[in-house]
Amino acid sequence: MTVVPLGRILTDLAGAAPDRPIVTCGPETVTRAELESRANRLARAYEAQGVRQGDFVTVALPNGVAFYAATFALWKLGAIPAPVSSQLPERELAAILELTRPALVVDDPGYRPDPGLSDAPIEPDRVPPAWKAPTSGGSTGRPKVIVSELPGAIVPTEVADLLGQHDGGVQLVTGPLYHNAPFNFSMYGLFAGQHLVVLPKFDAVAALEAIQRYDIDWIGLVPTMMVRIWRHLEADPGRYDLSSVRQVFHGAAPCPEWLKEAWFGLVGAAAVKEMYASTEGQLTTLIDGEEWLRHRGSVGRPLLGEVRILDPQGAPVPPGATGELYARTATPTYRYIGAEPRTRDGWDALGDIGRLDEDGYLYIADRRTDLVITGGANVYPAEVEAALLAHPEVVSCAVIGLPDDDLGERVHAVVQAARVTGDDLRGFLAGRLVRYKIPRSFRFVDTPLRDDAGKVRRAALRERELS
Repeated sequence: MTVVPLGRILTDLAGAAPDRPIVTCGPETVTRAELESRANRLARAYEAQGVRQGDFVTVALPNGVAFYAATFALWKLGAIPAPVSSQLPERELAAILELTRPALVVDDPGYRPDPGLSDAPIEPDRVPPAWKAPTSGGSTGRPKVIVSELPGAIVPTEVADLLGQHDGGVQLVTGPLYHNAPFNFSMYGLFAGQHLVVLPKFDAVAALEAIQRYDIDWIGLVPTMMVRIWRHLEADPGRYDLSSVRQVFHGAAPCPEWLKEAWFGLVGAAAVKEMYASTEGQLTTLIDGEEWLRHRGSVGRPLLGEVRILDPQGAPVPPGATGELYARTATPTYRYIGAEPRTRDGWDALGDIGRLDEDGYLYIADRRTDLVITGGANVYPAEVEAALLAHPEVVSCAVIGLPDDDLGERVHAVVQAARVTGDDLRGFLAGRLVRYKIPRSFRFVDTPLRDDAGKVRRAALRERELS
């Protein structure tokens, strides 16, 4: 097995099939050779601006060809791409830049290097000491940078094994590339020879049309996207053809069981795979739909890393008991800039609550910090949100705890929906949840509560609800 520097992978792909399309976004499609040429020129332009091997470079670009060209250019120089949202508020971006002290900020998607610069491959190959450095924690006002301890070199066949794609294929990229999962999956797809069809911004109809137009066979989704796509299919049965789809990977947030089963009906249980993974890389689990039917609600068994469940005193709990997740790997997978990990005896806290069954399958209840304790009872927002999303009028929702003089916290739901009231939803939930889990208060909004990566900033939401 040959380890290949990431910058070299694009060169090899272009050499093998120069005219094969590699990235499509909106009206723009580039071939492997065109992306290689652009990345090589960009690398020389960035080098002239002072970028050196091992430097952090902030990539603040929207979804598009420019994002991939810039990232490969940095890998070719041995630099470390640190992707952030192109829409970050100035104050939040400044806090991140203070942590990384990047050699360059790449934020102009229209930038083109001097055409007089050579587009020949960068020689010699340079390996970044870290292949990526995403950020996290901005919702608390204290961002941190998660620097991968994995160098920028891989065995391409191992990535193809993970994706189940050894013959190229076409991946639909649905999420924002500054988020970890869309970044990882789309880059893995490139390494494995896929053609990427990238949505500038997620839209259910655009996704369905792209599946048909490009014969998409591999998709990465979050549950919010799955709901929106499924509802379009339900509203207009027979209009869209999903027969080309062979694999649907989902993660990033808990998936309601009814929604997962709806997708089994669309593409087959074996094609639906759920991945649970930490951005830090200490743990990755995987499960397909057929296995899930034998272990309902599970996110699978560890593919990478080890997991254990601990009680509040740090003692391991027996199978079936709920506690906080801790994980470890044989070798370090990350380091923080701007934060310190929570650890116990060499195990890292993942911040989630869950349990293991007798067969070692993992089940996630919710984020530790999202847990609502009302009248002494634990309420996991993910469970309440899953029940709310089963209502046909609910587009998105977020459940939080708000202060209550009597209960300590009360369950509160912010819901994007039309033509329903709080009483309607309480009646709907009465047959699905025990009484203390049903929200005592609702607020209705007309805008999505989760971003295109399926994330909701609960801390900011809680502040708004209290104001």
